[in-house]
Amino acid sequence: MREDPAIDYRSFVDARAGTVDRRIFSDQAIHDEEMERIFARCWNFMCHESQIPRAGDFFLNFIGQDSVIATRDRKGGLQVFLNSCRHRGNAVCRADSGRVKSFLCTYHGWTYDLEGKLVGVPGHKSFYHEDLERDKWGLVRAAKVESYKGFVFATMDPETPPLEEYLGPVGRMGLSMAAAHGDVMVVDGVQKNVIGCNWKLAVDNLFDWYHVQISHASAPLSGYLPKLPYKDEDHIVALGEYGHAISGPRTTPEIRAALAGASTAVPLVDERWRDTPEAMAALGPVGVASRGHPNIFPNLWIASSGVQLCLRIPRGPLSTEIWWFTMLDKNMPEDRRRASVERMNHTFGPAGILEQDDGENWSQSTLATRSALARRHPLNFAMNLGRGEIVERQPGVASIDTHINEHAQLWTYRAWADWMTAKDWPALKCDHAMPTGVV
Repeated sequence: MREDPAIDYRSFVDARAGTVDRRIFSDQAIHDEEMERIFARCWNFMCHESQIPRAGDFFLNFIGQDSVIATRDRKGGLQVFLNSCRHRGNAVCRADSGRVKSFLCTYHGWTYDLEGKLVGVPGHKSFYHEDLERDKWGLVRAAKVESYKGFVFATMDPETPPLEEYLGPVGRMGLSMAAAHGDVMVVDGVQKNVIGCNWKLAVDNLFDWYHVQISHASAPLSGYLPKLPYKDEDHIVALGEYGHAISGPRTTPEIRAALAGASTAVPLVDERWRDTPEAMAALGPVGVASRGHPNIFPNLWIASSGVQLCLRIPRGPLSTEIWWFTMLDKNMPEDRRRASVERMNHTFGPAGILEQDDGENWSQSTLATRSALARRHPLNFAMNLGRGEIVERQPGVASIDTHINEHAQLWTYRAWADWMTAKDWPALKCDHAMPTGVV
């Protein structure tokens, strides 16, 4: 990691004023440092275990801008490798997913087994005279690979704390919302599209309930969503260490029953699963009552219904690739399964009625961070600033009972500044924002 004492990353985020410097959304040097200081050392979501159930199954993903292979070895263990041959760096895996016995580089034929060992080198005897120490030239492996409730994560930094510690109560609650729907598995096919925006703007939007009635006005007009009043409804915000957060409307059994009976073009997700003893045990009172969107820092969104996951993958400071995963109970009746998949396909993703609206906003917002004049003026994240009293209504969960707000967005940028400032994991552990007091 480059040491650059001239850059004071915390100066870009003013938590007292509730402002964020526009330069962090389009500056190439800052983006490059994000790849080093955030993605190269955090826990990154790789896949769900249902996507790689057998030895040799693989799923291609990214850590920052590095292509990686998530797979199972011959003993069924989880492995994550850089998708780069150690000879000339060519990709050893080109398919998005599948099943293999080994990984072959199509450039010169170097071959790696499911443990990442270099097992085949053409001309090893005649060209290399058996001098090449193959045990030293295996695929680069993730420092740690762990799974929480079936969600597989990897980190390239050996100093990263264990996954459950990193997630903390708020991160674990967010993943539990997706795991609480029974014996869940990922539906075949991940929706992918590229939007001309910075990845952080796409992340902070998931906490934004201020834009819904404006940006998505066409959804209720078309009958796709029920018409909701623009009112001061109750919200819950949960803030976690290292930038994890959940924010959105409070839900009650009465609200869930009303939504389940709402007449819409495509049936809404029935959220009465929250009323089960299993949900209460997994989520606790804050989790059950929150219909907000969780984000596992830095870039994993869990939709409020708990049946979709989304990655915001950086493709440079001005471009983000959006991946949507749909998760359903494998025992769901076929008619409900078809209806659920139709709902997901038409809500988010490239054909989604909502994200088409969002993408336009994000791209325009990103463009407005590049110009010489506009970037002199910070963005405003001050809604309800200084009025968010943090309480602990559930052990270990710091939450705020409030209305529509921007606490989770500002919290994400505060965490971003902590990650960008810390030179290593020991420094980050010692010096990062904690959710206490009033924000």
